[in-house]
Amino acid sequence: MNQENETHPADEDAQVTADAQEQPESGPEVEDAADDTSVEALLAQISELKEDVLRTQAAMENQRKRHERDLEGAHKYGTERLINELLPVKDSLDLGLMAAQTANDVTALREGLELTAKMFGDFLEKLALVPIDPLGERFDPERHQAMTMEASVEVDPGNVLRVMQRGYLLHDRLLRPALVVVAKAADES
Repeated sequence: MNQENETHPADEDAQVTADAQEQPESGPEVEDAADDTSVEALLAQISELKEDVLRTQAAMENQRKRHERDLEGAHKYGTERLINELLPVKDSLDLGLMAAQTANDVTALREGLELTAKMFGDFLEKLALVPIDPLGERFDPERHQAMTMEASVEVDPGNVLRVMQRGYLLHDRLLRPALVVVAKAADES
């Protein structure tokens, strides 16, 4: 018989003992250690998440404060450009008033007023403000407000006979309707 193939019971016991020593125990102590490790990892992860939330809240608060400052500045100084455009018109009016105190010539005053009116018109044009001056046009209730009707032979009935006050459009939106007198047939009462 071949002794190499035969195993003795004592050899088998030795092999089982050696295998048991190589494998870690899977008893309650090993599971507790694994649980402790996973709890520590979870606590570390929770701590990181808390820090992330705090950083995000701080960033949001800073953004809110920055937005409030910007909004306050816009309200406070938003008209700065508008005022800078109006100042030359104001200066021109002041010069005209000073000139009117000592002027004997009405022509010079009229020229000054015309210049001031042109400056102001140019300013309004920069703002995309378009005047509505519908003299002779058909009455349009969307853009005109009829103040009264008058009989006329020069202007067709239903057309604007006189403009009492110009209207204005701002970027194609009616800002103020034109106040007008509408013509009616001369024989209407």
